[in-house]
Amino acid sequence: MKGGGAGDKAGRGGGGRLPQPLRLESQRFRLLSIVVGCFVICLVFLLSSRPDATAFDTMSPKASLVAARRPVAVKTLRTSSSAAGLGGDFHVDILPQRHQEQSLQQTGDDKTVTEWVRDTVIVEERSDAETSEAEPEETELDRDASGTAAASSNSDDHPAAPGAEKAVQAAAAITGQPAAETTSTAPGRPEEKPGAATGGGGGQSKLQEQPARQRQEEERHDEPARQSGGDHQQQQPRPPLCDFSDFRSDICDFAGDVRMDANVSAFVVVVDPAESGGGQEQEEEHKVRPYPRKGDETCMGRITELTVRATRDAAGAPRCTRTHTAPAVVFSIGGYTGNIFHDFSDVLVPLYNTVQRYRGDVQLVLANAASWWLVKYDRLLRELSRHAPLDLARAGAAREVHCFRHAVVSLRAHKELIIERERSLDGLATPDFTRFLRRALGLPRDAPTRLGGDGTGRKKPRLLIISRHRTRLLLNLDAVVRAAEEVGFEAVVNESDVANDISQVGGLINSCDALVGVHGAGLTNMMFLPPGAALVQIVPWGGLQWMARADYGDPAEAMGLKYIQYEIGVAESTLKDKFPSGHKIFTDPTALHKKGFMFIRQTLMDGQDITVDVARFREVLLQVLNNLAQ
Repeated sequence: MKGGGAGDKAGRGGGGRLPQPLRLESQRFRLLSIVVGCFVICLVFLLSSRPDATAFDTMSPKASLVAARRPVAVKTLRTSSSAAGLGGDFHVDILPQRHQEQSLQQTGDDKTVTEWVRDTVIVEERSDAETSEAEPEETELDRDASGTAAASSNSDDHPAAPGAEKAVQAAAAITGQPAAETTSTAPGRPEEKPGAATGGGGGQSKLQEQPARQRQEEERHDEPARQSGGDHQQQQPRPPLCDFSDFRSDICDFAGDVRMDANVSAFVVVVDPAESGGGQEQEEEHKVRPYPRKGDETCMGRITELTVRATRDAAGAPRCTRTHTAPAVVFSIGGYTGNIFHDFSDVLVPLYNTVQRYRGDVQLVLANAASWWLVKYDRLLRELSRHAPLDLARAGAAREVHCFRHAVVSLRAHKELIIERERSLDGLATPDFTRFLRRALGLPRDAPTRLGGDGTGRKKPRLLIISRHRTRLLLNLDAVVRAAEEVGFEAVVNESDVANDISQVGGLINSCDALVGVHGAGLTNMMFLPPGAALVQIVPWGGLQWMARADYGDPAEAMGLKYIQYEIGVAESTLKDKFPSGHKIFTDPTALHKKGFMFIRQTLMDGQDITVDVARFREVLLQVLNNLAQ
């Protein structure tokens, strides 16, 4: 019985306890239940606190960040170049204010993503590798949020430029929320390393310098955006109609709807208000005398004054009676024309420089026209323009209004008888003009005679002596001719006259190898000499070397001629018979120049004749002969 009782007790005691393995499983079950319950509670709490959250999100951290950045509203702020120094568009993503500052940095071999979130604004910097992935998605999100297509250059990876911080602050002001800190850097420079804005204890972040290739690509995409923002940029002003900076002539050059009202000698340029800043531009008006002697009041007083003005009043502008397709070039043949030097220096040389670019398709408009002048230089004018010249006065008498698309009023003149290549709009120079003369007049020779024969049957070089018949006469002309023949020249004498046919004069001069003459307009005939020929200028007494050099010496060298300047002594001038030997005109003649040009002309130029020292002049002739032999 004892044994049985003890066994029963043991059996009851053993039956009252769970086996060890079962007890462990029960504990695990209770623990699992607690964990599941906590999870459910957390899940319910999350769902109730953020209805738009996803319960089971399987996206990558990077995709989660993109989703978290999905904006509630997007503002695109545009800054003008005048305000910030650099044009550009900035996207500002405005998020709910309950978002706290986040920082995510993922490092790899060649990419870094850094993002700051402060209350409402996210500013992000991306590297090349990630830009290509994220940019299309972010651009699409921006379009959905704003309702308009944004320029591709306005992606979040655009480097911050001057004015970007103001744009972000402006966006924050719209929503009444604080703005995030931004870093402004100039294009092409590395961005600075700002600290992350700490709204609740964020860590320090760094910006990676954008590769140069990415910045260039963004700037290329930015160009259309800057053009589309042209309404915010200042309209470029229309260039002035006239240029008054040249020392010889005032030039007006204008294009568009140009109307020449010949009755009032006016050129009216009708300006489209859309091209003149929406009508805000002031109307422009100038008075011009189209002749290149603007410092000479006596000369310019003989030139018709033209009015050049711009207007936006198309209805009030004169109505066209004839429309031309060729551009107009307007000039005067008044002033000092009739003197061959001024015919060329004031009109023909600058005219060639002005109109050669049109290759004959140009309408010449003449003020102060003279029929004899047109007849004399007809062959040259026909070579410059295939249109008959238009007489401004005659058109005015007929009350005509001629209309053009382009007009130039006055001529582009440089130095006397010279075209300076560096100043010419078409790179022309003086030899181009002399070549034009020979072609227009059919002059055959473009080189002087070679000593010993040049195939023409002529064994001696030809020397032409200009004979003046009113002032600055060469009193011993016959002796000079004999001296020239003695040293080996074939001497020819010619009197230059205004009535001479230009073709005949040109033919005679072109047949010669050297030209001799006293300072005066007749030396202008040197323009017909073949290149390489010689010019000898006899300079009267009175300190006139500077004038002789400027009028004929420098032009001769510019034409490719061999120039010699013979300056006479007191004994060779007839002034010795008019003034006492100790007079200032002999001791210090340049001091008398301050009396003005009229004194120089009347006393020193027209008031003396010349008898050259033949023995001394013979040496000059030998030098000319030697130059031709080289």
